[in-house]
Amino acid sequence: MNRLSQLTDEELALKYVEGNNRAFDELLGRVQTSLFSYIIFIVHNQETANDIFQDTFLKAITKLKEGKYRPTGKFNAWMIRIAHNAIMDWYRRKRTANIVDAPDDDLFIAAMSDDQLMESSKEDMLANAQVLCDVKNLIDYLPEPQRDIIYMRYYQNMAFKDIAEQTKTSINTCLGRARYGLINMRRLAKQKQIQLQLA
Repeated sequence: MNRLSQLTDEELALKYVEGNNRAFDELLGRVQTSLFSYIIFIVHNQETANDIFQDTFLKAITKLKEGKYRPTGKFNAWMIRIAHNAIMDWYRRKRTANIVDAPDDDLFIAAMSDDQLMESSKEDMLANAQVLCDVKNLIDYLPEPQRDIIYMRYYQNMAFKDIAEQTKTSINTCLGRARYGLINMRRLAKQKQIQLQLA
């Protein structure tokens, strides 16, 4: 097990593909905190985040077993992409579940012109741009140590290990600052009555 801890994420992934389940345990231990932090930052719900987190790892295991992983030196980024896709799938399912069938004589969407449909799409884009702008503004209110870590983690997509090295602090300190930064941003959003829901 000691030897596994000295391998890179990519080497561990390849060891797992070769049948070494302990390599995957080591890999899971390395990426689970940053991956879960990313998911909960997007969905804002512990139960949903847990479901998406499990779904992400099931998809990762499937892709690894099918030989769809190519070592590029960025295993964590690969996992974040899978998590992102799982989050998008969850949003699509959520939207589909909220769709109500209209009576045949009330199919107003069918009567909408292309211009009207494009306009509603533009409104969604503008709303999403406003949400992202609000998030950036909220980050500016954070204390500098929290602000720096949130920026490095979510805008530069850095691993907590790399952030710890760059800031010369422990990984636990970085995780704590990121957690409190997200809590503070939610509190500030509530105080300022800012909606952080993407269209």
